[in-house]
Amino acid sequence: MDLIVAADNKWGIGRDGGLLADLPTDMKYFKEHTTGKAVVMGRKTLESLPGGRGLPKRTNYVLTSNPDFEAERCITVNSEEALREALSQYGPGEVFLIGGATLYNRLYKQCDRLYVTKMDADLDADTFIVNFDEDPDFETVSESEPVTENGITFRFVIYERKK
Repeated sequence: MDLIVAADNKWGIGRDGGLLADLPTDMKYFKEHTTGKAVVMGRKTLESLPGGRGLPKRTNYVLTSNPDFEAERCITVNSEEALREALSQYGPGEVFLIGGATLYNRLYKQCDRLYVTKMDADLDADTFIVNFDEDPDFETVSESEPVTENGITFRFVIYERKK
């Protein structure tokens, strides 16, 4: 499993249940990496998506403790064990963890690659993830040139699990 996220300079990823910034280039990056793949998210992340339904052209897995939860274009799993079993059919690079913070913080150690859009700004987040720069199990393997859009400068950074 891989992870994809956009974070500000304090590792904030959201505010009031939504994203911190409108960055069309980042949304394109997200689509390019996740289209045709399986994506894993929590219920709150699903509910924040347009129409509260799974993303098109992806297999959407929602991890929730509610056994009765159902959503359009989604496969619901109720435990990490059930999620692992469901994802066992996929190979490396075919599954992306897409949020939210609870799942990122709980499952990122199970990921091989972390795709982080690092925004060089403090965007007054109320939702945060682990600072991957401080995790000794991961190292930066790629970093794009800075891009500025809608007044925010950001870079695409890829971390890999150390071998």
